[in-house]
Amino acid sequence: MLLHEETTEIILKCFYTVYNTLGFGFLEKVYENALLIELNKNGIKCKQQFSIPVFYDELIVGNYFADLFVEDKILIELKAAENIAKEHEPQLYNYLKATNIEVGL
Repeated sequence: MLLHEETTEIILKCFYTVYNTLGFGFLEKVYENALLIELNKNGIKCKQQFSIPVFYDELIVGNYFADLFVEDKILIELKAAENIAKEHEPQLYNYLKATNIEVGL
């Protein structure tokens, strides 16, 4: 069994519901808002534009903002793109690195 597998399956189901309803071509924010609605409809609590402080030498040197933070355990970074590009991956890895969160989508 994978870490947070049950919640991840619900997230993916909600994602496909949103995508199949809206289709391709909207801005990222539209998908983010729709996914938030769909997750809430499925009993999943989440925070939008979740602030992630970045520390250096115990001082905050910046903030990341993850699109959604689900059930206080899964970060979601949405991309409105035809394909996920290699340069998108480090963004999510950095979010996970800056937190104690182990699962990101």
